[in-house]
Amino acid sequence: MKKTLLHTILILNLICFSSCKTHYSKTELNANFTNEQIADLNKITDFFKTETCGNINFEKCYKQTNHDSLQAEGKGFWTKIDFEKQKELYQNISQSTFDEIWMFSNATFYPSGTKRKSLSAVSTGKYQKFLTDFGKKNPRIAKYAKRIEASGDFGGFDFNYREIIKDNKSFKLKDPNIQLILAIHYLSMNDQSMRNADLMKRKIPKFK
Repeated sequence: MKKTLLHTILILNLICFSSCKTHYSKTELNANFTNEQIADLNKITDFFKTETCGNINFEKCYKQTNHDSLQAEGKGFWTKIDFEKQKELYQNISQSTFDEIWMFSNATFYPSGTKRKSLSAVSTGKYQKFLTDFGKKNPRIAKYAKRIEASGDFGGFDFNYREIIKDNKSFKLKDPNIQLILAIHYLSMNDQSMRNADLMKRKIPKFK
């Protein structure tokens, strides 16, 4: 009888371990976004993972990417993203979702006088609140959230790929929350880089 009970407990523990270890909290997302907005956020994450890793497991892909080689070429992980497709993504999510994450500000470059739209963070939006809430149990994300709130912008030095690869406690790459945070961060980097390059290349001194 005791052996049967112990055997049953062991099986239940194994089942719990195999299922619970892949469970990640949706509390912060559900507390800050509507179901429709969460669906949009999932689109953003899926787009990012497809563009950067295709059908390869994201964690495996990110860790196996030769980031040093990309940096030597003056590139980042986000440069794998097709910017034209990224602009299509903006059209495929609701304006309300976009406005909770990003905003455009006007920038003028001197002495050329070239004007452009510059993507920045909405430091009072729902996404910022999500970062703050998620940061309550992840100090590294809390630090990230505070910097964005203070600057109103996504910075290229906010995350270092070596830190992301080595700090498995702060950056669990299987966690959909971390995937979303990286997706929005890298998409922002790509927009800031490509939108300016596109305008400068075509020398268009006006907004598109």
